[in-house]
Order: sequence, then C-alpha cells, then structure tokens
Amino acid sequence: MEFLGRRAVVAGAAAGVLGALAGCGSGRGSGGAGSPSAAASSASASAASASAAALPAATAWAPSSNDIDPLVKLRAVQLIEALGSWSTGQQGLAAARGRVAALGLDPALAAQAGPLLSSAPRAVVQVAEAQYGGILSSTASVLVVCRQWTQDAAGTVVPGGTTVDVRLSQADPRWTVTALHPAEPGAAAAALPAAARQVLASPEITLPPAAEADIRSGNVHTSALDALLTLARSYRLQLSVVRSGHPIDVFGTDRPSDHPRGRAFDVWSVDGHDVVDPATSRPLVEGLMRAAAAAGSYNVGGPWQLSGGAPDQFFTDATHHDHVHVGFDF
Repeated sequence: MEFLGRRAVVAGAAAGVLGALAGCGSGRGSGGAGSPSAAASSASASAASASAAALPAATAWAPSSNDIDPLVKLRAVQLIEALGSWSTGQQGLAAARGRVAALGLDPALAAQAGPLLSSAPRAVVQVAEAQYGGILSSTASVLVVCRQWTQDAAGTVVPGGTTVDVRLSQADPRWTVTALHPAEPGAAAAALPAAARQVLASPEITLPPAAEADIRSGNVHTSALDALLTLARSYRLQLSVVRSGHPIDVFGTDRPSDHPRGRAFDVWSVDGHDVVDPATSRPLVEGLMRAAAAAGSYNVGGPWQLSGGAPDQFFTDATHHDHVHVGFDF
C-alpha cells in the first residue's frame, strides 16, 4: 500500500523494511544449494540481516496551504510525531511525557497515546494524512492517520500504526490539544464476507492500519464494502478513516456518525491527487462524489456543494474541505 501526494510515500519505506527482512531468507553461502555449509551460511546471513534491519526514515508531515486553518492540523500532527517516535533509551511513558511537555502541551496527554507507546527500544512514526473530523470556531477534531515501526532489542522491525482523533481547543497564542482518542478497531473476525476480502486484496484501495483492521474485524457494512469495490473499478482510492478513529457523533452535534457504525468511509486521495490540493482537478473529485452517490451513498460530502441527486444527498462544509465522505443508511 502507498500514501501519495504531499505526504511522504510510506509504503516505499515499509516495502524497504519488509524487503530487507524477506531478503534475509534468500542469502546463500559459498556451498551448493541444500548443502550443510549453504544452510549454515544462509542462517548466519539471515540473523545478521535481521539484526541490521533499519527503521524507515520518517518525513515531517506538512499541511497544504489550501487547508482550513493549517496550523490546527500541524499542532495535532506534531504531537503524534513526538509521541510515536523515539530513539534508544527514550521508550516508555516518562520519556513520552517529556516529549509532550517540550511542545508546550499537557504531559498527561502521553497516557492517552494508546498503541503509539510501547516498550520497544526504538520507534518511528510516519503521518500519512491529517484530516478534519470537525472544525468549529473554537474546537476541532483532527484525525491523524499514521504508520509506525518499532524495533526490538534483537533488531527486528515490526510494522504497525493507528489513527488518532486529536481534540483541540482555541487558545492564546495557538491552539492546544485537550484529548487523544486512538482507534479501537477490535479483534479480527474468524471469517469475512467476500466483499471484505476483495477490498483487502484490491490494489486500487489503499487502507491505513486502523482502516484495514476495521475491515478485518468484520464490522464494516457490506453497503460500504460493495461501494468501495464499485468505485475502485474507476478510481485509485486512498482512504483515511472507515470505522474507528472517528468521532462517535458528528462533530459539534449529538447526531451519531455513520463511521462508528461501519457505514461510511473517507477518501483523502483520488488517483494519486490529494482532495485538498488546489492543483487537483475539480472534475476528478466531483466525478468521485457523483459515482459514490450512484453506488448507493445517501450522504456524500466534499469540498464543493454539488447540484442534482436526491434531496440533501450532497453536502459541503469546512470539515469536508479536505476529503470525500461516503455514507450509507442501509
């Protein structure tokens, strides 16, 4: 899977790590294939390569100049980057509290980091996308989508990641973070419907860790899965959020969101073009929005108000300036 556009290309880094690890098993010594010396040399090379595997190099995420209040997103992202990356000896809650305090934020936020913190000696996090879960005049929700790699004492690199709903409030001289809500996708289901398996296997659908786990949990409705497969016949889609890591209610209201019910997904990039990027073709994004409505979505949000469709089928607001929301009521 890949993350394209102005964000760093994470899958390339992940592939490099996985490729290095996979390559460990193919090392050959000077002896012939199948000989004891070849097997011994291969095992030795494998161990050496595994211990030498390096963590991917992360790139600091930057907002678009076209973002609604870019500094709000940046504030949220910088906290997640500080929490999810550390060097040898900086693992654990106490060190994380120090990294949070260095940002001028409440150190107690470190205890809300969930899966981003571990006992691994080293870790690096790469933020792929920061999307608004909601933004009002004095409060905001930023959904920070990230991959993380940890390295144990033996040098083994383990990929992971999550999506964190970062809550902020306006303060002087800049917005401050008030709470963190990491995604809770749930355990993987013993069996999945065909549509879920097809979405997971589709090369046209890029799923970040939390969204992939959502689908593996079996808690995503077939209406959303079928629509994804339909859209993937015409578009390459990078998803930010499916079920977990999103506010329970539509931000600033008491109306339940379709996301936690497994009846919605958000797209932040279409055919390799960020929705928020002013250089992205408007017909491309509008085409996706109309195709989503044709695929059965009753509630399609995006950067612009579209004409046509059923009453209130299309909508726009500041929250949906940076992505396309596709929701279902069946």
